[in-house]
Amino acid sequence: MVRRSPFHDRVAAANQTSLWSHWAGHLVVDKYEMSEKFEYTAIRNAVGMFDSSPLYKYRIVGPDAERFLGGVLARDIRTCGPGQAQYTIWCDDRGFVNEDGVVFRHGDDDFLLTAAEPNLAYFEHLVGSQRVVISEVTDDIGILAVQGPRSRAVLAALAPEADRLAYFEHTDAKIAGAPVTISRTGFTGDLGFEIVCAADDANAVWDAVAAAGEPHRIQPFGQTALLMARIEAGLLLIDVDFEASRFAENDEHRSTPLELGLGWMLKGIDDEARPFIGRAAIRRERDEGTSRWKMVGLVVDWEDYDRKFTAAGMVPPKDHTPVHEDMMVYDDDARRVGYATSFMYSPTVQRHIALARVRPELATPGTNVNLEFTINHSYVKVGAHVARTPFFAPDRKTSMPDDPVAEPADDETGDAS
Repeated sequence: MVRRSPFHDRVAAANQTSLWSHWAGHLVVDKYEMSEKFEYTAIRNAVGMFDSSPLYKYRIVGPDAERFLGGVLARDIRTCGPGQAQYTIWCDDRGFVNEDGVVFRHGDDDFLLTAAEPNLAYFEHLVGSQRVVISEVTDDIGILAVQGPRSRAVLAALAPEADRLAYFEHTDAKIAGAPVTISRTGFTGDLGFEIVCAADDANAVWDAVAAAGEPHRIQPFGQTALLMARIEAGLLLIDVDFEASRFAENDEHRSTPLELGLGWMLKGIDDEARPFIGRAAIRRERDEGTSRWKMVGLVVDWEDYDRKFTAAGMVPPKDHTPVHEDMMVYDDDARRVGYATSFMYSPTVQRHIALARVRPELATPGTNVNLEFTINHSYVKVGAHVARTPFFAPDRKTSMPDDPVAEPADDETGDAS
Protein backbone atom coordinates (compact mmCIF):
# COMPACT_ATOMS: atom_id res chain seq x y z
CA MET A 1 0.00 0.00 0.00
CA VAL A 2 1.32 3.44 -0.94
CA ARG A 3 1.62 5.64 2.11
CA ARG A 4 0.76 9.31 2.38
CA SER A 5 2.72 11.89 4.33
CA PRO A 6 1.06 13.97 7.06
CA PHE A 7 1.02 16.90 4.60
CA HIS A 8 -0.61 14.87 1.80
CA ASP A 9 -3.94 16.74 1.76
CA ARG A 10 -2.17 20.06 1.23
CA VAL A 11 0.40 18.63 -1.16
CA ALA A 12 -2.27 17.00 -3.32
CA ALA A 13 -4.34 20.18 -3.45
CA ALA A 14 -1.30 22.18 -4.64
CA ASN A 15 -0.16 19.62 -7.24
CA GLN A 16 -1.31 21.03 -10.60
CA THR A 17 0.44 18.38 -12.69
CA SER A 18 -0.71 15.16 -10.99
CA LEU A 19 2.87 13.94 -11.48
CA TRP A 20 3.87 11.69 -8.57
CA SER A 21 6.68 9.30 -7.74
CA HIS A 22 7.50 7.08 -4.77
CA TRP A 23 9.92 7.81 -1.94
CA ALA A 24 10.25 5.38 0.96
CA GLY A 25 6.83 4.00 0.11
CA HIS A 26 5.19 7.45 0.08
CA LEU A 27 3.62 9.43 -2.72
CA VAL A 28 5.73 12.50 -3.46
CA VAL A 29 5.30 15.28 -6.01
CA ASP A 30 7.67 15.44 -8.98
CA LYS A 31 6.66 19.00 -9.79
CA TYR A 32 3.69 21.15 -8.81
CA GLU A 33 3.66 23.27 -11.98
CA MET A 34 4.25 22.37 -15.61
CA SER A 35 7.75 23.84 -15.43
CA GLU A 36 9.81 22.90 -12.39
CA LYS A 37 12.01 25.91 -13.11
CA PHE A 38 9.49 28.13 -11.31
CA GLU A 39 9.99 25.98 -8.22
CA TYR A 40 13.77 25.95 -8.60
CA THR A 41 13.79 29.75 -8.97
CA ALA A 42 11.78 30.06 -5.76
CA ILE A 43 14.50 28.13 -3.91
CA ARG A 44 17.29 30.30 -5.28
CA ASN A 45 15.61 33.73 -5.32
CA ALA A 46 12.67 33.73 -2.91
CA VAL A 47 11.36 30.84 -0.78
CA GLY A 48 9.98 27.37 -1.36
CA MET A 49 8.49 24.63 0.81
CA PHE A 50 9.12 20.89 0.45
CA ASP A 51 7.56 17.90 2.20
CA SER A 52 10.46 15.87 3.64
CA SER A 53 8.23 13.62 5.75
CA PRO A 54 9.05 10.31 3.99
CA LEU A 55 12.48 10.32 5.63
CA TYR A 56 12.83 7.52 8.18
CA LYS A 57 13.04 8.91 11.72
CA TYR A 58 14.46 7.26 14.82
CA ARG A 59 14.31 8.45 18.42
CA ILE A 60 17.37 7.26 20.34
CA VAL A 61 17.22 7.75 24.11
CA GLY A 62 18.79 6.40 27.27
CA PRO A 63 21.82 6.85 29.54
CA ASP A 64 24.10 5.21 26.96
CA ALA A 65 22.63 6.95 23.88
CA GLU A 66 25.72 9.09 23.28
CA ARG A 67 28.06 6.16 23.78
CA PHE A 68 25.99 4.01 21.42
CA LEU A 69 25.95 6.64 18.66
CA GLY A 70 29.64 7.31 19.23
CA GLY A 71 30.35 3.67 18.40
CA VAL A 72 28.15 3.65 15.28
CA LEU A 73 28.43 7.07 13.62
CA ALA A 74 31.67 8.04 11.91
CA ARG A 75 31.30 11.68 12.92
CA ASP A 76 32.00 12.40 16.58
CA ILE A 77 28.60 12.87 18.24
CA ARG A 78 30.31 14.21 21.36
CA THR A 79 30.95 17.48 19.51
CA CYS A 80 27.20 17.94 18.92
CA GLY A 81 25.58 19.63 21.90
CA PRO A 82 21.89 19.92 22.80
CA GLY A 83 20.22 22.26 20.31
CA GLN A 84 22.64 21.28 17.55
CA ALA A 85 22.51 18.87 14.61
CA GLN A 86 25.10 17.02 12.52
CA TYR A 87 25.21 15.61 9.03
CA THR A 88 26.76 12.20 9.58
CA ILE A 89 27.41 8.74 8.14
CA TRP A 90 27.65 5.18 9.41
CA CYS A 91 29.90 2.50 7.94
CA ASP A 92 30.45 -1.24 7.97
CA ASP A 93 33.50 -2.87 9.54
CA ARG A 94 35.39 -2.70 6.22
CA GLY A 95 35.07 1.10 6.16
CA PHE A 96 32.41 1.26 3.44
CA VAL A 97 29.56 3.73 3.89
CA ASN A 98 26.20 2.25 4.75
CA GLU A 99 24.22 5.45 4.79
CA ASP A 100 24.11 9.13 5.67
CA GLY A 101 21.64 11.17 7.68
CA VAL A 102 21.16 14.05 10.08
CA VAL A 103 21.17 13.60 13.85
CA PHE A 104 19.48 16.18 16.10
CA ARG A 105 20.48 16.32 19.75
CA HIS A 106 17.63 17.37 22.04
CA GLY A 107 19.28 16.58 25.36
CA ASP A 108 22.17 14.73 26.96
CA ASP A 109 20.43 11.40 26.33
CA ASP A 110 17.88 12.29 23.65
CA PHE A 111 18.53 12.18 19.88
CA LEU A 112 16.50 12.11 16.66
CA LEU A 113 18.14 10.59 13.57
CA THR A 114 16.74 10.92 10.06
CA ALA A 115 17.74 8.62 7.19
CA ALA A 116 16.67 7.84 3.65
CA GLU A 117 16.51 4.06 4.13
CA PRO A 118 15.09 1.81 6.89
CA ASN A 119 17.66 1.19 9.63
CA LEU A 120 15.71 0.14 12.75
CA ALA A 121 16.67 -3.54 12.74
CA TYR A 122 20.27 -2.68 11.85
CA PHE A 123 20.62 -0.26 14.76
CA GLU A 124 18.80 -2.51 17.24
CA HIS A 125 21.18 -5.36 16.41
CA LEU A 126 24.10 -3.14 17.50
CA VAL A 127 22.69 -2.12 20.90
CA GLY A 128 23.88 -5.13 22.90
CA SER A 129 23.87 -4.47 26.64
CA GLN A 130 23.90 -0.68 26.35
CA ARG A 131 21.08 1.23 28.07
CA VAL A 132 19.51 2.74 24.99
CA VAL A 133 16.09 2.49 23.38
CA ILE A 134 15.59 3.05 19.65
CA SER A 135 12.07 3.78 18.41
CA GLU A 136 10.91 4.41 14.88
CA VAL A 137 8.74 7.53 14.81
CA THR A 138 8.47 7.94 11.03
CA ASP A 139 4.67 7.99 10.89
CA ASP A 140 4.34 10.19 13.99
CA ILE A 141 6.26 13.15 12.59
CA GLY A 142 5.96 15.47 9.63
CA ILE A 143 8.91 17.49 8.28
CA LEU A 144 8.40 20.61 6.19
CA ALA A 145 11.50 22.17 4.63
CA VAL A 146 11.36 25.94 4.04
CA GLN A 147 14.25 26.90 1.77
CA GLY A 148 15.59 29.97 0.03
CA PRO A 149 16.82 33.52 0.73
CA ARG A 150 13.40 34.57 2.14
CA SER A 151 13.03 31.53 4.39
CA ARG A 152 14.32 33.32 7.50
CA ALA A 153 11.81 36.12 7.09
CA VAL A 154 8.96 33.63 6.73
CA LEU A 155 9.96 31.57 9.76
CA ALA A 156 10.77 34.57 11.96
CA ALA A 157 7.28 35.94 11.34
CA LEU A 158 5.84 32.72 12.76
CA ALA A 159 8.42 31.92 15.44
CA PRO A 160 10.89 34.65 16.49
CA GLU A 161 13.21 31.91 17.81
CA ALA A 162 14.12 31.02 14.24
CA ASP A 163 15.65 34.42 13.52
CA ARG A 164 18.81 33.75 15.55
CA LEU A 165 19.36 30.10 14.68
CA ALA A 166 22.89 29.43 13.49
CA TYR A 167 23.70 26.88 10.80
CA PHE A 168 22.77 23.36 11.99
CA GLU A 169 21.16 24.58 15.19
CA HIS A 170 17.58 23.80 16.21
CA THR A 171 15.08 25.12 18.72
CA ASP A 172 11.65 24.37 20.11
CA ALA A 173 8.91 26.78 19.09
CA LYS A 174 5.21 26.98 18.27
CA ILE A 175 3.57 27.48 14.89
CA ALA A 176 -0.21 27.83 14.64
CA GLY A 177 -0.32 26.90 18.33
CA ALA A 178 1.38 23.57 17.66
CA PRO A 179 4.69 22.61 19.29
CA VAL A 180 7.43 22.23 16.66
CA THR A 181 11.18 21.98 16.34
CA ILE A 182 12.77 24.35 13.84
CA SER A 183 16.24 23.55 12.53
CA ARG A 184 18.51 25.47 10.20
CA THR A 185 19.06 22.56 7.87
CA GLY A 186 18.05 21.43 4.38
CA PHE A 187 19.09 19.71 1.15
CA THR A 188 19.24 22.70 -1.22
CA GLY A 189 22.60 24.28 -0.35
CA ASP A 190 20.85 27.59 0.35
CA LEU A 191 19.59 29.43 3.40
CA GLY A 192 16.94 27.11 4.75
CA PHE A 193 15.06 25.63 7.68
CA GLU A 194 13.13 22.48 8.48
CA ILE A 195 10.08 22.24 10.71
CA VAL A 196 9.42 19.02 12.61
CA CYS A 197 5.87 18.66 13.90
CA ALA A 198 3.44 16.02 15.10
CA ALA A 199 1.61 14.38 12.21
CA ASP A 200 -1.75 15.61 13.52
CA ASP A 201 -0.52 19.22 13.36
CA ALA A 202 0.89 19.01 9.82
CA ASN A 203 -1.97 20.72 7.95
CA ALA A 204 -2.10 23.61 10.42
CA VAL A 205 1.67 24.11 10.12
CA TRP A 206 1.52 24.01 6.30
CA ASP A 207 -1.29 26.59 6.27
CA ALA A 208 0.59 28.92 8.63
CA VAL A 209 3.81 28.73 6.60
CA ALA A 210 1.93 29.28 3.34
CA ALA A 211 0.18 32.35 4.76
CA ALA A 212 3.39 33.82 6.20
CA GLY A 213 5.17 33.14 2.92
CA GLU A 214 2.55 34.71 0.67
CA PRO A 215 4.15 38.20 0.75
CA HIS A 216 7.41 36.52 -0.31
CA ARG A 217 5.75 34.50 -3.11
CA ILE A 218 6.35 31.17 -1.42
CA GLN A 219 6.14 28.20 -3.79
CA PRO A 220 5.81 24.49 -3.00
CA PHE A 221 8.52 22.57 -4.83
CA GLY A 222 8.83 18.94 -5.79
CA GLN A 223 11.49 16.32 -6.31
CA THR A 224 12.89 17.66 -9.58
CA ALA A 225 13.63 21.16 -8.26
CA LEU A 226 15.14 19.70 -5.08
CA LEU A 227 17.45 17.43 -7.06
CA MET A 228 18.56 20.34 -9.23
CA ALA A 229 19.49 22.35 -6.16
CA ARG A 230 21.31 19.51 -4.44
CA ILE A 231 23.62 18.88 -7.44
CA GLU A 232 24.60 22.56 -7.47
CA ALA A 233 25.25 22.25 -3.74
CA GLY A 234 27.40 19.14 -4.22
CA LEU A 235 25.19 17.11 -1.87
CA LEU A 236 25.38 13.34 -2.30
CA LEU A 237 22.27 11.26 -2.93
CA ILE A 238 22.06 7.64 -1.85
CA ASP A 239 21.41 5.13 -4.66
CA VAL A 240 22.74 7.71 -7.12
CA ASP A 241 26.15 8.99 -5.98
CA PHE A 242 26.76 6.05 -3.64
CA GLU A 243 25.07 2.83 -2.58
CA ALA A 244 24.49 1.46 0.90
CA SER A 245 27.24 -1.08 1.54
CA ARG A 246 24.89 -3.57 3.20
CA PHE A 247 22.76 -3.75 0.04
CA ALA A 248 25.55 -3.53 -2.57
CA GLU A 249 26.26 -6.57 -4.73
CA ASN A 250 30.04 -6.17 -4.74
CA ASP A 251 32.82 -3.75 -3.84
CA GLU A 252 32.49 -1.89 -7.15
CA HIS A 253 29.22 -0.58 -5.76
CA ARG A 254 30.63 0.34 -2.35
CA SER A 255 32.37 3.57 -1.31
CA THR A 256 34.46 4.72 1.61
CA PRO A 257 34.10 8.15 3.28
CA LEU A 258 37.45 9.20 1.82
CA GLU A 259 36.37 8.23 -1.69
CA LEU A 260 33.17 10.24 -1.28
CA GLY A 261 35.01 13.36 -0.15
CA LEU A 262 33.68 13.03 3.40
CA GLY A 263 37.04 12.92 5.11
CA TRP A 264 36.21 16.23 6.82
CA MET A 265 33.78 14.28 9.00
CA LEU A 266 36.53 12.15 10.47
CA LYS A 267 38.16 14.64 12.85
CA GLY A 268 39.23 12.70 15.92
CA ILE A 269 39.48 9.39 14.07
CA ASP A 270 42.73 8.69 15.91
CA ASP A 271 41.02 9.05 19.31
CA GLU A 272 41.26 5.57 20.83
CA ALA A 273 38.30 6.38 23.09
CA ARG A 274 35.87 6.20 20.16
CA PRO A 275 36.36 3.02 18.12
CA PHE A 276 33.39 3.46 15.76
CA ILE A 277 32.49 0.79 13.22
CA GLY A 278 34.87 0.92 10.27
CA ARG A 279 37.42 3.15 11.99
CA ALA A 280 40.38 0.77 11.65
CA ALA A 281 39.72 0.19 7.94
CA ILE A 282 39.34 3.90 7.21
CA ARG A 283 42.58 4.72 9.03
CA ARG A 284 44.37 2.00 7.08
CA GLU A 285 43.04 3.41 3.79
CA ARG A 286 44.18 6.89 4.80
CA ASP A 287 47.64 5.78 5.91
CA GLU A 288 48.29 3.48 2.93
CA GLY A 289 46.70 5.73 0.30
CA THR A 290 44.49 2.98 -1.12
CA SER A 291 41.46 5.05 -2.10
CA ARG A 292 40.26 3.96 -5.55
CA TRP A 293 38.40 7.16 -6.40
CA LYS A 294 37.77 10.69 -5.25
CA MET A 295 34.42 12.41 -5.61
CA VAL A 296 34.80 15.75 -7.43
CA GLY A 297 32.83 18.24 -9.44
CA LEU A 298 33.13 18.51 -13.20
CA VAL A 299 32.40 21.55 -15.34
CA VAL A 300 31.93 20.87 -19.05
CA ASP A 301 33.84 22.99 -21.58
CA TRP A 302 30.87 24.80 -23.11
CA GLU A 303 32.72 25.68 -26.31
CA ASP A 304 33.70 22.07 -26.99
CA TYR A 305 30.17 20.94 -26.07
CA ASP A 306 28.51 23.43 -28.42
CA ARG A 307 30.97 22.72 -31.21
CA LYS A 308 30.45 18.95 -31.19
CA PHE A 309 26.66 19.10 -31.04
CA THR A 310 26.57 21.80 -33.75
CA ALA A 311 28.88 19.79 -36.00
CA ALA A 312 26.45 16.88 -35.67
CA GLY A 313 23.59 19.07 -36.91
CA MET A 314 22.01 19.48 -33.47
CA VAL A 315 21.11 22.40 -31.26
CA PRO A 316 23.34 22.00 -28.17
CA PRO A 317 20.92 20.92 -25.41
CA LYS A 318 20.88 22.79 -22.12
CA ASP A 319 18.53 20.60 -20.12
CA HIS A 320 18.35 21.37 -16.41
CA THR A 321 16.62 18.06 -15.59
CA PRO A 322 19.05 15.99 -13.46
CA VAL A 323 20.52 12.88 -15.07
CA HIS A 324 21.19 10.13 -12.51
CA GLU A 325 23.12 7.50 -14.40
CA ASP A 326 26.74 6.64 -15.08
CA MET A 327 28.52 8.81 -17.67
CA MET A 328 32.07 7.71 -18.39
CA VAL A 329 35.07 10.00 -17.78
CA TYR A 330 38.28 9.64 -19.84
CA ASP A 331 41.71 11.21 -19.92
CA ASP A 332 43.20 12.68 -23.10
CA ASP A 333 44.56 9.25 -24.06
CA ALA A 334 41.03 7.78 -24.10
CA ARG A 335 41.63 5.76 -20.92
CA ARG A 336 38.64 5.51 -18.61
CA VAL A 337 39.55 7.32 -15.40
CA GLY A 338 36.19 7.59 -13.68
CA TYR A 339 32.48 8.15 -14.10
CA ALA A 340 29.92 10.83 -13.37
CA THR A 341 26.90 9.91 -11.24
CA SER A 342 24.83 13.14 -11.42
CA PHE A 343 24.67 15.60 -14.30
CA MET A 344 22.65 18.69 -15.26
CA TYR A 345 22.73 22.10 -16.88
CA SER A 346 22.76 24.53 -13.96
CA PRO A 347 20.58 27.62 -14.40
CA THR A 348 22.60 29.40 -11.71
CA VAL A 349 26.13 28.38 -12.73
CA GLN A 350 25.06 28.49 -16.40
CA ARG A 351 27.26 25.53 -17.21
CA HIS A 352 26.81 21.78 -17.51
CA ILE A 353 28.01 20.36 -14.21
CA ALA A 354 28.42 16.88 -12.77
CA LEU A 355 29.33 15.01 -9.61
CA ALA A 356 31.87 12.36 -10.54
CA ARG A 357 34.45 9.91 -9.26
CA VAL A 358 37.91 10.15 -10.77
CA ARG A 359 41.24 8.54 -10.01
CA PRO A 360 42.81 10.31 -7.02
CA GLU A 361 45.75 11.58 -9.06
CA LEU A 362 43.32 13.47 -11.33
CA ALA A 363 41.29 15.08 -8.55
CA THR A 364 43.17 18.39 -8.44
CA PRO A 365 40.85 21.27 -9.43
CA GLY A 366 41.56 22.41 -12.97
CA THR A 367 42.64 18.98 -14.24
CA ASN A 368 41.36 18.38 -17.75
CA VAL A 369 39.28 15.28 -18.44
CA ASN A 370 36.64 14.24 -20.99
CA LEU A 371 33.00 13.39 -20.32
CA GLU A 372 31.24 10.97 -22.64
CA PHE A 373 27.93 11.95 -24.31
CA THR A 374 25.74 10.24 -26.88
CA ILE A 375 25.37 12.35 -30.04
CA ASN A 376 23.48 10.92 -32.98
CA HIS A 377 23.65 7.46 -31.38
CA SER A 378 27.44 7.57 -31.14
CA TYR A 379 29.69 8.05 -28.12
CA VAL A 380 31.45 11.42 -28.21
CA LYS A 381 33.95 12.76 -25.68
CA VAL A 382 33.58 16.40 -24.63
CA GLY A 383 36.18 18.34 -22.67
CA ALA A 384 35.63 19.16 -18.99
CA HIS A 385 37.69 20.10 -15.99
CA VAL A 386 37.70 19.07 -12.35
CA ALA A 387 36.14 21.63 -10.00
CA ARG A 388 35.62 21.97 -6.28
CA THR A 389 32.16 21.46 -4.90
CA PRO A 390 29.81 22.98 -4.02
CA PHE A 391 29.26 24.69 -7.35
CA PHE A 392 26.92 27.13 -5.60
CA ALA A 393 27.40 28.20 -1.96
CA PRO A 394 25.90 31.60 -1.12
CA ASP A 395 27.12 33.29 2.04
CA ARG A 396 23.53 33.50 3.29
CA LYS A 397 23.48 29.71 3.77
CA THR A 398 25.57 29.98 6.93
CA SER A 399 25.53 33.69 7.82
CA MET A 400 23.47 35.39 10.54
CA PRO A 401 20.76 38.01 9.90
CA ASP A 402 22.90 40.97 10.92
CA ASP A 403 25.44 40.05 8.24
CA PRO A 404 24.81 42.30 5.21
CA VAL A 405 25.01 39.32 2.83
CA ALA A 406 22.43 37.28 4.72
CA GLU A 407 19.36 38.58 2.85
CA PRO A 408 18.88 39.55 -0.81
CA ALA A 409 17.87 43.00 -1.94
CA ASP A 410 14.13 43.60 -2.17
CA ASP A 411 14.27 43.72 -5.97
CA GLU A 412 16.38 40.58 -6.46
CA THR A 413 14.73 38.54 -9.21
CA GLY A 414 15.68 36.15 -11.98
CA ASP A 415 18.44 33.57 -12.22
CA ALA A 416 21.84 34.35 -10.76
CA SER A 417 24.76 34.28 -13.14
